[in-house]
Amino acid sequence: MRTSALRNSQIVRQKGGNSTNQSLPAVAPGSPTSATTTADAAPPTPARVQADCGHLPFLIKRDGTWLYRGSPITRKPMVCLFATVLKRDANGNYLLETPAERGIIDVEDAPFIAVELTWSGQGSRQSLSFRTNTDQCITAGLDHPIRIAHDLLTCEPTPYLHVRDGKGTYPIEARINRATYYELVALAEPGMVQGRKVLGVWSEGVFFSLGDLPRGYESK
Repeated sequence: MRTSALRNSQIVRQKGGNSTNQSLPAVAPGSPTSATTTADAAPPTPARVQADCGHLPFLIKRDGTWLYRGSPITRKPMVCLFATVLKRDANGNYLLETPAERGIIDVEDAPFIAVELTWSGQGSRQSLSFRTNTDQCITAGLDHPIRIAHDLLTCEPTPYLHVRDGKGTYPIEARINRATYYELVALAEPGMVQGRKVLGVWSEGVFFSLGDLPRGYESK
């Protein structure tokens, strides 16, 4: 991606080759134009109106794979670049948004996956840091809570980590993968949340419940 093409970039090109990587849209968060060196500065440029591109042909699978027009995006730097301009609107829709353009994309579950856990300290002084599939490092705490969702039929828990805020009440989250969740459970200890005995973990002085305390746990 060349910065010289930023002024003409589009989130989605209607024309392109058959190769997924070759036909991927150019996306850049935008950069200031170089300052003029002439004595007579040009008149100010009118503010650019953000273009609404509608529904874009992107899909983020539940396993974190990004698809463009049904084909996987295999270049991780490209995925990481798109991830930097991923937003969520007040209706819960996911968007790719730059100062010039925006468009809605499809996400099967959460757009990111937490794939690695590191920790230090213990008890209320413990700190839990997660690495996502796009190499973001996020420390759980007041601004990045851990939550557990349960399947309505099987009651199987699915843990999520708050990555960043969206608009309104809809955050952008990472689903904590199974291996990382097992590591999290190994660090759990008994606690009380809203009068309920639970197993949970501490991070940055905040206690996060992972579920109700199993029967007979206290007698062990």
